[in-house]
Amino acid sequence: MEIGATVVVNDKMQRDYIYKISAPLGDVKSDVFAPYFSPQEMLEMGVFEGKYCNDCTGEFPESWFQNAKLSTRADPSVNYFAIKSRQPLSVWQQKGWILEPDPRGWFQWYCRYFLGRRLPMVDAVQIKRWRGFARHAGQVRANCQPADIFCRPRQRQALLQWSYDPLI
Repeated sequence: MEIGATVVVNDKMQRDYIYKISAPLGDVKSDVFAPYFSPQEMLEMGVFEGKYCNDCTGEFPESWFQNAKLSTRADPSVNYFAIKSRQPLSVWQQKGWILEPDPRGWFQWYCRYFLGRRLPMVDAVQIKRWRGFARHAGQVRANCQPADIFCRPRQRQALLQWSYDPLI
């Protein structure tokens, strides 16, 4: 997508949501935000039990979904670590973790940010949340032997779902 392009979203969770692309595709890394994986890489590795973005594939590049591990129902075996590691969207909503205009949560924000949408106030909050998630990488390092990727699989899957390297 080119800078200045308009994206119109019509899916199960949003109707007539419109945003503009104001940054180049993939231009996400900065001093405070350095995701390890692109949305495409995350989807290909297996995240969110394959049940994320199923009805909104038209919003994002086709290439993101060509080799994505998707499922028609939540299926933990689709995840990279083959383990359930997410809470239902209703929990996120109850806790106030869902920010408008991204009703699916952090990963939807990240996909749109990667695509080139910029909303400075929302971006600042989501980047702060991403930075805070780093504590899980510290817990894996503190409690697992190097190269033991079977240690703390739930935490490792969660790291992947927040675009951190789960194989630390």
